[in-house]
Amino acid sequence: MEFLCYHRDRPGSAALREELRDEHWSYMDRYADAMIARGPTLADDGVTPTGSLHIVDVAGPAAARAFAFDEPNYQAGAYRDVLLRRWRNTLGRTMWDFPGGSAGGNRYLVLGLGAGPAGDLTVPDRPDELVAYGPLLSDDGTRWLGTAAVVRAAEPGAARAVLTPSRYAGIEVHNWQFGGRRG
Repeated sequence: MEFLCYHRDRPGSAALREELRDEHWSYMDRYADAMIARGPTLADDGVTPTGSLHIVDVAGPAAARAFAFDEPNYQAGAYRDVLLRRWRNTLGRTMWDFPGGSAGGNRYLVLGLGAGPAGDLTVPDRPDELVAYGPLLSDDGTRWLGTAAVVRAAEPGAARAVLTPSRYAGIEVHNWQFGGRRG
């Protein structure tokens, strides 16, 4: 089962995250074969981390909770909260299969939290600009709770436009970059 896990940083936790970087990456190495997408969200300066996105394919809700809450940064208090939702990989690929590669252009995490009937269930136009895309679901997969996308776009407004605003209680757009160990 695929799950989206978005850990949001606690203000002022950048130094703690840096201190735990190798421990975090070692933890994530255990999930390398299950990873669909991963990477930090960043402040407008493009450097300061604001959160950490991981989309993984694990055995079920209990395994997803263990993944999210056993993570070293979470255990050390670097995160203020966690969004953990079942997710469906509508594109059927990982970020490493993204035709646009890992560099070049602006990348954004777009989270639309549902309000009412399901929306944006089909892949939008220009799928080659989508790194990841799919609905956020209840643990049993029967209820639509929103949509998450990782998209390459010129600016945040263009990234937001991948979702239909009237279908959501709110839409968040975060600067995002490909994650994982550096060379």
